[in-house]
Amino acid sequence: MKTVKMTAVGGPEVLVFQEAPEPEIASTTHIKVRLHAAGVNPIDTKVRRNGLFYPNAMPAVLGCDGAGEVVAVGSAVSRFKPGDPVWFCHGGLGREQGNYAEYTVLDQRWAALMPTSLSFREAAALPLVLITAWDALYERGGLQSGQTVLIHAGAGGVGHVAIQLAKLKGARVITTVSSEKKAEFVRSLGADEVVTYKPNGFTDAVLELTQGKGCDLVLDTVGPSVFQESIPVTAHFGRLVTLLDPGTFDLAEARMRNLLIGFELMLTPMLKDLHEARDRHVEILQQCAKWVDLRQLRVHISTPLPLKDAAEAHRLIEEGHVSGKVVLLTDQE
Repeated sequence: MKTVKMTAVGGPEVLVFQEAPEPEIASTTHIKVRLHAAGVNPIDTKVRRNGLFYPNAMPAVLGCDGAGEVVAVGSAVSRFKPGDPVWFCHGGLGREQGNYAEYTVLDQRWAALMPTSLSFREAAALPLVLITAWDALYERGGLQSGQTVLIHAGAGGVGHVAIQLAKLKGARVITTVSSEKKAEFVRSLGADEVVTYKPNGFTDAVLELTQGKGCDLVLDTVGPSVFQESIPVTAHFGRLVTLLDPGTFDLAEARMRNLLIGFELMLTPMLKDLHEARDRHVEILQQCAKWVDLRQLRVHISTPLPLKDAAEAHRLIEEGHVSGKVVLLTDQE
């Protein structure tokens, strides 16, 4: 089968397009999937740049997100049959094979039936960002109807899904973007107010929109500087959730505001073999599939690329100008 393998730690050039043996079913509960598409996420670029999570795993196939058709099942598989379209977040961190490939094998427990209204490329773009945004907003953030949430980088992969999930919860959504084109995009997703990043930051604009009170919940998808500037725009007794390492910062204002500060790393259940938490991730995909088919949730793919162009996909993400998602296609469905 055709694959893209990470052959060393380094730049995008370490991703090599090559042939490899097809994986085979090794457990009675395994399913074999013919992958049609793989989502590309920032975590893929970080693993490539910084190293795999497991020792002696090189060369490795990256890519946590996949969507494809079941082609074979183990003798104890009860949830799927050959021909079923499935989507999942599995592998790609150095232990199990990732999805930059034509085939993969995984336990039936970690897959879900795709939304019927999505193409494979659309489905492959969603699992990681859906689970991340759900957990950050609903679990860590405790978002409730009527609250105000600030979502940073609303045009990004997680951000554009988080806007929609927040609106489904009945929240007022303020989001930050870097251009007027992205502002138009996030408004189309349901954002109520949009703040364009400026050299002097976003604090004044957000406080003006909230009459000086700040937001009940802030979701940081960007990093240390944005996290730190988000503290004074989080309402007293509010919540500030970040997807990244916030760095070293002064806690005095956060303490004065009685903030709950949360971290969201949706890979933890996969890395630590927390199976019940992973079951919950599959339940999230099942619920989101219903919303997708009801046209209440959608995905934006900015750049579909053939599998052999994985290095270019990584370059695009690292440039930081992508709206929505980048997807690799193993065929031209």
